[in-house]
Amino acid sequence: MTIASDHVYRAMRDLVQSMDDTIPGKFEITKKGIVHDMMAPIGPHELTTLHLRKRLEKIMPEEIVAHTGEPDVEDEAEGIMRRPDVMVIALADMDVPGSFDPRTVIAAVEVVSRSNPENDWEDKMRDYPLIGIPVYAVFDPRTGTGAVLTDIHSTPDGPRYATRKDFVYGEDVTIADWTISTENLPLYKSTGGRESGH
Repeated sequence: MTIASDHVYRAMRDLVQSMDDTIPGKFEITKKGIVHDMMAPIGPHELTTLHLRKRLEKIMPEEIVAHTGEPDVEDEAEGIMRRPDVMVIALADMDVPGSFDPRTVIAAVEVVSRSNPENDWEDKMRDYPLIGIPVYAVFDPRTGTGAVLTDIHSTPDGPRYATRKDFVYGEDVTIADWTISTENLPLYKSTGGRESGH
């Protein structure tokens, strides 16, 4: 990162941190700039996150957690700051000041936002391998499908995931070393031709 872009990134980070407590929604910094998901997470999104966290923690060793919430994962050199819905991470790697080092995150799990699905399906698919997160799992309550992406490799466009395993809700899915059920995960409901929660 050049000095000019480093300065821009720090300015964006200061802006995001100042807005975080005053403006609803979630702010993240990507290669494209600041992303603001204005929608407060709605029932199926939060319920999916909760189910995934509990299912993972039930089978993971005690020293590994499926963490939801703050802080962010941040790679200053790449100019990226993200907050996955669920981070699989060792407790020891959480004991740090400030943001988590993305290279200590075992897996990032995202539940697709109804208001901004491209953020999960496109932008994070680009950003997460760039900052060294080895496994990225996407759950999409719009369609009852998802994918697990692994095996970071170099491409002309930068690091990308080489392997993608798609799944449909109801199948078992393996995230890093752990296999969980996707049975009975909630879906976004549509009402009268329009999806609720918009």
